[in-house]
Amino acid sequence: MKLYKTRSGIVLESNNSYYSVPADSWDDLVNQDNLHDTLRQLTQSATPADDHQQWVQTGLLAPIGRQEVWASGVTYLRSRDARMEESKKAGGDNFYDRVYDAERPELFFKSTAERVVGPGADVRIRADSTWNVPEPELTLFITASGKIVGYTCGNDMSSRSIEGENPLYLPQAKSYDGSAALGPCLYVPEAPISPETQIQLEILRDGQTAFTNSIAISQMKRQHTELVSFLFRECSFPYGCFLMTGTGIVPPDSFTLQSGDEIRITIDGIGTLANTVA
Repeated sequence: MKLYKTRSGIVLESNNSYYSVPADSWDDLVNQDNLHDTLRQLTQSATPADDHQQWVQTGLLAPIGRQEVWASGVTYLRSRDARMEESKKAGGDNFYDRVYDAERPELFFKSTAERVVGPGADVRIRADSTWNVPEPELTLFITASGKIVGYTCGNDMSSRSIEGENPLYLPQAKSYDGSAALGPCLYVPEAPISPETQIQLEILRDGQTAFTNSIAISQMKRQHTELVSFLFRECSFPYGCFLMTGTGIVPPDSFTLQSGDEIRITIDGIGTLANTVA
């Protein structure tokens, strides 16, 4: 099942039918440990409405309310190698090699809800950065109790030139207006998402493919529950939170985003998150 946050209200998609969700608050709706059961019961008592498909196609917002967005780093081998290379001149390359094999994962605060953009909206690259890439990431939605109940596509926009100067510049490289995108929906399956789920990134420039690649989430070194357990050790999230789980897709070092590029992130079962670089 998929939950969409639209300009006209909350819409549930189930078995190719669409339902209006009578919820007073997105935050109250999604922050339920039994979210899948709640949505299934709704489909049994509500009547599908054909016009809701148009809402989903034309009026999507990011599937976020008052949640924070956090992120995980160096969870794929390709990410480790790329970040070691970019920080080599600053002497920080061994940091990433060590964290890849460490017991404690890298977790960092990514974005407030206000800085997140949704499907079709513009993401941004920093004016003071010369090397910028998108990072396509399976993103978990976790309830206040620490239970993973949903998934979405995430774009962790990154300023590699800034991070490469010094690992301590990570917050500036990662957190700024328009640096995060989520969507197109909150996918709420009955069981945890399959490890064979594929993440695909395509970057279009002037209508042509400038870069494309894909990876299975089974290539992650760490388990989703492991990342969540560390995040919730000393942090509370009264409305739940989102956690980007890292990327295994990194464009070559010669590539940097340009204004007007279209970024398309597709994850099996969830859909495609498309954004344009402002």
